[in-house]
Amino acid sequence: MLLPKSVLIVGSGGREHALVKALALSPAAPRLLCAPGNAGIAAEAACFPVALDDVDGLVALAQRERVDFVVVGPEVPLSLGLVDRLAAAGIAAYGPKADGARLEASKIYTKEILLKYAIPTAAAAFFDNADDATRYLRSRPAPIVVKADGLAAGKGVIVAQSHAEAEEAVRALLALPVQSKIENQKSKILIEDCLDGDETSILVVVSGRDFVILPVSQDHKRIGDGDTGPNTGGMGTYSPAEVVTPTLLARIEREIVKPSVDAIAAEGIDFRGTLFIGVMLCPEKGGQAVPPRIFPKVLEYNTRFGDPETQVTLPRLKTDLLALLWAAARGELRGRRLEVKPEAAICVVLASAGYPGAYPKGEVITLPADRPPGTAIIHAGTARNSGGQLVTNGGRVLGVTAQAPTLRAAADLAYATCEKIQYRSKYYRRDIGARQLNKKTT
Repeated sequence: MLLPKSVLIVGSGGREHALVKALALSPAAPRLLCAPGNAGIAAEAACFPVALDDVDGLVALAQRERVDFVVVGPEVPLSLGLVDRLAAAGIAAYGPKADGARLEASKIYTKEILLKYAIPTAAAAFFDNADDATRYLRSRPAPIVVKADGLAAGKGVIVAQSHAEAEEAVRALLALPVQSKIENQKSKILIEDCLDGDETSILVVVSGRDFVILPVSQDHKRIGDGDTGPNTGGMGTYSPAEVVTPTLLARIEREIVKPSVDAIAAEGIDFRGTLFIGVMLCPEKGGQAVPPRIFPKVLEYNTRFGDPETQVTLPRLKTDLLALLWAAARGELRGRRLEVKPEAAICVVLASAGYPGAYPKGEVITLPADRPPGTAIIHAGTARNSGGQLVTNGGRVLGVTAQAPTLRAAADLAYATCEKIQYRSKYYRRDIGARQLNKKTT
C-alpha cells in the first residue's frame, strides 16, 4: 500500500503532539504539518497559525501545501464538517464527517442510539427546561449525573452528590450557550443514573463496519489526588489497564464495541475515524459471586482520539500508525491486526494551578536538560513569548510520558521528570496509576 508523503495534523494539544511523534516513526517518513500546533509540535513539524474552527482556512492550507492526508485531532473541526469539506476537495482525511461527529457533539443523540439498539448504558432522560428536569431528578437516587448536550471541552459533565447539587448543575448547564447555527434553539441537558465501578477508555479505529481496538487505558478525570474535586479534560492515564482482562475485553468487544459500530452504520453513517467509548465496569449489586460479576456499560462516545489517552496508547503500538489510519480512511481496514509492545506506559499531566477554572498564562517554563530513556515531554498548552521563551498557554500545559517493563517503573520515571520541570503555577496529581499499583500490594 502506497502511503501518503505529506500529512497535516489538525490541533494544538497534547493529543496532537503525540500523533505527530507517532506518525514521525512511520517508515514512509512523511512530511508533517500541523495547524495550529504549539511550541513543542513546532520543533517536530511545520506549524501554521490556522484556527481550529476556520474550516475554510484549513482546507485552503491543505490545498496550498499539497497535503495528501489530514488527521483531525479535536472534536470542534470534526463537528463543523472539516472532513466533509476535505472530501469535497479530493483530500483524504482520518476522522468522521459531521454526521458521525454528532455522536460527540450531542450526548442526547448518542444516548438515543444506545437505547434504540439496546447497547448497555445507564437509564436517562432529556430536558430543555429546569422545572421538568428538577422533577425528574428528584425521582431518581443520588448521586446523579447531569450532562450538557453539546461540546463542552470535557467540562460539561457534573456528577452531583445530592439533589441540591444536581439542581444547581441543571441551572448551570442549561445556561450554557448552544453550539449550533440554529437560531432560538434551546440548550438541552441529559440526566442519567450514576454508574459505579472502574472506568476504562476503549479507543477503536473504525472504517464502516470494520474496526480495530487499540490498547486499553484508564484515565483520571478529577483534578485532585484520590479522584477528588471537579472533572477536567484528564489529568493522567496509564496503559494497559489490567482491570480489563482479556476475557472482559472480549466481552466488551462482543457486547459494546461491535454493536456500537454496527448501530452507527445502521444509522447510515459511514464512520471512518476513532470511536472513543467510555466504559464503566459495573459490579453486580447484591450478587454472591466473589469477585463480583462485572457488567460493562457505555458512559459516552467521543469521535476522536482521547487526551491524554493517546499519549499512552500510541507509544505502545508496534504497528505503523500512518498505515493504520490511512487504511481506515480508505476503507481498507478489514483483516488488519495490531502489534502491541509489552511495556507499560503512563502519562502525568502538568496543569496550571486553578484549572479547570481560571488559570494564569505566560509563565516561563524551564525543562530539564536531559531526561531518562523511555520518557518524553508532550506539549499541550505551550507557546513562545516575544523573547522566544517557552511559556504556559493553557490549563493543561505538558504531559510527561514514560514507558518501562512495569507500571511502577514507568511511574517512577515520569514523576522524576515532573519534579525537574519548573513554572510558577505547576500543578499535577501525584497518584496517576495508583488504582492499579495499589491493587498490586493488596
